[in-house]
Amino acid sequence: QVQLVESGGGSVQAGGSLRLSCVASPYLYNCMGWFRQAPGKEREYVAAISTRGSSTYYADWVRGRFTISEGDAKNTVNLQMNSLKPEDTAMYYCAGGPRCSTRFFYGEETPGWGQGTQVAVSS
Repeated sequence: QVQLVESGGGSVQAGGSLRLSCVASPYLYNCMGWFRQAPGKEREYVAAISTRGSSTYYADWVRGRFTISEGDAKNTVNLQMNSLKPEDTAMYYCAGGPRCSTRFFYGEETPGWGQGTQVAVSS
Protein backbone atom coordinates (compact mmCIF):
# COMPACT_ATOMS: atom_id res chain seq x y z
CA GLN A 1 0.00 0.00 0.00
CA VAL A 2 1.28 3.44 -0.94
CA GLN A 3 1.36 6.08 1.76
CA LEU A 4 1.10 9.73 0.80
CA VAL A 5 2.18 12.49 3.16
CA GLU A 6 1.67 16.16 2.40
CA SER A 7 3.53 19.14 3.82
CA GLY A 8 4.07 22.81 3.13
CA GLY A 9 0.71 24.30 3.97
CA GLY A 10 0.41 27.45 6.03
CA SER A 11 -0.99 30.96 6.21
CA VAL A 12 -0.06 33.64 3.71
CA GLN A 13 -1.40 36.96 2.54
CA ALA A 14 -3.06 37.37 -0.81
CA GLY A 15 -0.49 37.53 -3.58
CA GLY A 16 1.91 35.30 -1.69
CA SER A 17 3.27 31.88 -2.54
CA LEU A 18 3.42 28.44 -0.99
CA ARG A 19 4.95 25.18 -2.12
CA LEU A 20 3.21 21.99 -1.14
CA SER A 21 5.04 18.69 -1.19
CA CYS A 22 3.79 15.13 -1.26
CA VAL A 23 6.05 12.23 -0.44
CA ALA A 24 4.93 8.79 -1.59
CA SER A 25 6.17 5.66 0.05
CA PRO A 26 7.36 3.27 -1.21
CA TYR A 27 6.80 4.66 -4.71
CA LEU A 28 4.92 7.25 -6.74
CA TYR A 29 1.76 6.27 -8.53
CA ASN A 30 1.79 6.60 -12.32
CA CYS A 31 -0.38 9.67 -11.88
CA MET A 32 -0.01 12.04 -8.94
CA GLY A 33 -2.28 14.95 -8.32
CA TRP A 34 -3.57 17.58 -5.97
CA PHE A 35 -7.13 18.22 -4.94
CA ARG A 36 -8.57 20.71 -2.50
CA GLN A 37 -11.65 21.14 -0.39
CA ALA A 38 -12.81 24.36 1.19
CA PRO A 39 -15.24 24.41 4.12
CA GLY A 40 -18.77 23.80 2.92
CA LYS A 41 -17.66 23.06 -0.62
CA GLU A 42 -17.08 19.93 -2.63
CA ARG A 43 -13.62 18.61 -3.26
CA GLU A 44 -12.14 19.90 -6.51
CA TYR A 45 -9.28 18.87 -8.73
CA VAL A 46 -6.28 21.19 -8.93
CA ALA A 47 -3.49 19.60 -10.95
CA ALA A 48 -1.89 16.29 -11.91
CA ILE A 49 1.33 14.95 -13.33
CA SER A 50 2.15 11.73 -15.10
CA THR A 51 5.23 10.31 -13.43
CA ARG A 52 5.89 8.14 -16.49
CA GLY A 53 6.49 11.05 -18.83
CA SER A 54 6.04 14.27 -16.83
CA SER A 55 2.94 15.44 -18.68
CA THR A 56 1.06 17.91 -16.53
CA TYR A 57 -2.61 18.71 -16.30
CA TYR A 58 -4.39 21.62 -14.63
CA ALA A 59 -7.86 22.68 -13.74
CA ASP A 60 -8.96 25.56 -15.93
CA TRP A 61 -9.18 27.97 -13.03
CA VAL A 62 -5.48 27.50 -12.16
CA ARG A 63 -4.62 29.77 -15.11
CA GLY A 64 -0.87 29.62 -14.74
CA ARG A 65 -0.77 30.38 -11.02
CA PHE A 66 0.13 26.86 -9.91
CA THR A 67 2.80 24.47 -11.16
CA ILE A 68 2.97 20.76 -10.42
CA SER A 69 6.28 18.97 -10.72
CA GLU A 70 8.27 16.04 -9.49
CA GLY A 71 10.59 17.12 -6.75
CA ASP A 72 14.33 16.64 -6.53
CA ALA A 73 13.82 14.36 -3.55
CA LYS A 74 12.89 10.79 -4.35
CA ASN A 75 9.20 10.00 -4.71
CA THR A 76 8.14 13.61 -4.22
CA VAL A 77 5.65 15.73 -6.09
CA ASN A 78 5.38 19.46 -5.50
CA LEU A 79 2.70 22.05 -6.11
CA GLN A 80 4.08 25.55 -6.39
CA MET A 81 1.29 28.04 -5.79
CA ASN A 82 1.83 31.69 -6.68
CA SER A 83 -0.44 34.73 -6.66
CA LEU A 84 -2.57 33.13 -4.00
CA LYS A 85 -6.07 34.44 -3.43
CA PRO A 86 -8.35 34.18 -0.39
CA GLU A 87 -10.52 31.78 -2.39
CA ASP A 88 -7.57 29.38 -2.53
CA THR A 89 -8.07 28.75 1.18
CA ALA A 90 -8.73 25.03 1.57
CA MET A 91 -7.37 21.72 2.71
CA TYR A 92 -5.11 20.44 -0.03
CA TYR A 93 -4.82 16.71 -0.61
CA CYS A 94 -2.30 14.68 -2.53
CA ALA A 95 -3.70 11.76 -4.49
CA GLY A 96 -2.35 9.01 -6.67
CA GLY A 97 -3.69 6.62 -9.24
CA PRO A 98 -2.81 4.31 -12.10
CA ARG A 99 -3.28 6.93 -14.85
CA CYS A 100 -4.02 10.58 -15.46
CA SER A 101 -7.48 10.26 -16.87
CA THR A 102 -10.78 12.06 -16.67
CA ARG A 103 -11.77 9.64 -13.94
CA PHE A 104 -8.67 10.63 -11.99
CA PHE A 105 -9.48 14.31 -12.37
CA TYR A 106 -12.92 13.58 -10.91
CA GLY A 107 -11.30 11.74 -8.04
CA GLU A 108 -12.80 8.44 -9.14
CA GLU A 109 -9.63 6.51 -9.94
CA THR A 110 -7.56 7.60 -6.99
CA PRO A 111 -6.77 4.71 -4.67
CA GLY A 112 -4.22 6.74 -2.75
CA TRP A 113 -4.92 9.82 -0.65
CA GLY A 114 -2.92 11.79 1.87
CA GLN A 115 -4.24 13.34 5.06
CA GLY A 116 -4.13 16.87 3.70
CA THR A 117 -2.34 20.10 4.45
CA GLN A 118 -4.15 23.33 5.25
CA VAL A 119 -3.68 26.49 3.20
CA ALA A 120 -5.09 29.78 4.46
CA VAL A 121 -4.88 32.95 2.40
CA SER A 122 -5.84 36.24 4.00
CA SER A 123 -6.83 39.38 2.16
